[in-house]
Amino acid sequence: MMTTSRFRFTAALLAVGVFTSPLAFAGPFDGERMVLVDTDGRLMRQIPEAGSVRVIIDNQGRRLLVDNWNEVIGFEVPAWQYQQQSGDQPPVASRQFDRRREPSVFPERPLPPREQFQRDEFASTPSGAGIERRDLNPMTGTVPSDSEVIGAPATKAPSVPAQQTKASALSKAQVASLQVYLDRNGVSPGVIDGRMGSNVTKALDAWYEETGERIDPADTDLIVSRLAASGGLAFSTYTITAEDAAGPFLASIPSDYAEKAQLDRLSFTSTVEMLAERFHMDEDYLKALNPGVDFTLPGVQIKVVGIGVEKSGVVTRIVADKARKQVRAYDASGKLVSAYPATIGSSDTPSPSGEVTVERVARNPGYTYNPKINFTQGSNDKILQVPPGPNGPVGTIWIALSKPTYGIHGTPEPSKIGKTASHGCVRLTNWDAAELAGMVAPGVSVSFID
Repeated sequence: MMTTSRFRFTAALLAVGVFTSPLAFAGPFDGERMVLVDTDGRLMRQIPEAGSVRVIIDNQGRRLLVDNWNEVIGFEVPAWQYQQQSGDQPPVASRQFDRRREPSVFPERPLPPREQFQRDEFASTPSGAGIERRDLNPMTGTVPSDSEVIGAPATKAPSVPAQQTKASALSKAQVASLQVYLDRNGVSPGVIDGRMGSNVTKALDAWYEETGERIDPADTDLIVSRLAASGGLAFSTYTITAEDAAGPFLASIPSDYAEKAQLDRLSFTSTVEMLAERFHMDEDYLKALNPGVDFTLPGVQIKVVGIGVEKSGVVTRIVADKARKQVRAYDASGKLVSAYPATIGSSDTPSPSGEVTVERVARNPGYTYNPKINFTQGSNDKILQVPPGPNGPVGTIWIALSKPTYGIHGTPEPSKIGKTASHGCVRLTNWDAAELAGMVAPGVSVSFID
């Protein structure tokens, strides 16, 4: 599994086009030797066996070694460049490597002249630069099949230029990369599922409000290069731990509140559900990325998306936009800090209108069901104390509002955010609610707009 330091180093190299590569072999520049270095800048002492790596060629004609988990494990550079950067003498390899003899590892492709290579090597990569699209699909490592391709959104946001949204079909991996980029930057697309839905469109609009930039979902090169420069590419690996596999888990979550109240905790129901939430993913998409994997076994490596850290800041005003089904948070200067897809009320139990304030924030809250104040569920006519947990009615966060019984909270069903009704409150994914909770304090104003 790629470590954090390796991932950051890889991201930096991809962002600025710098190569510090591995072991020595004959090179393309008039007989110059090339070397292979790992992502820590050290010489590779063993050449990977043919078939165990792929070669991705970037838009400047340079070679990156990628393993079967789609992790960059090394780079190819001229020996003279390694010597300049490290101060070492030209490396003497235990094995000479020649592309002409091992084309399966390094297929022939013209490279720029040495002078151009040297100049570009230390220059910033221009906006839009990146790795070829044909090597970016983590589902297969090849060009996506028809079953993995989805069209551009049928309903376009009015403010998005037609030439951007009419982009050709995108693979799920490409859409997921966009979702990861938005998620890392505090404009949440909701669950990461590789689908170009309304929550992604809302996040793109929020990005425009925050930055003044319109992102074309089909501009894969731009998205990939930015991901690489800010936390690493969209997909990574994770090793399931003994603690992950141990749970405890519930066999199922009862729908009846009286039955919920009999439990000690409304825990996750499986390792898949727990890990999907940890990595902000749709459960089905996580399973699709890892076909045939037994998620209950410690030590198993799985493919996940590379989320970032929670956004920080001080939020002084929240807007709950009922029509847009989105919560937006602003700082004291009126600048957008973050935005989240939301489920806000319903026709039967509408959310409040006008202005309220945040009263308190509770993490890992229980839930008091009171049919006389809240709503009536089935035949339940008594007050019930429902235990806490990620599968509880309000998820893992409760941001209480000054209007009694109303709040901004998490959910046990993140894939339904922005698509179904709530009982009058404002529902976010658990991770989005947690991020917002870390930026608010009692007294923050909340404006409900229609």
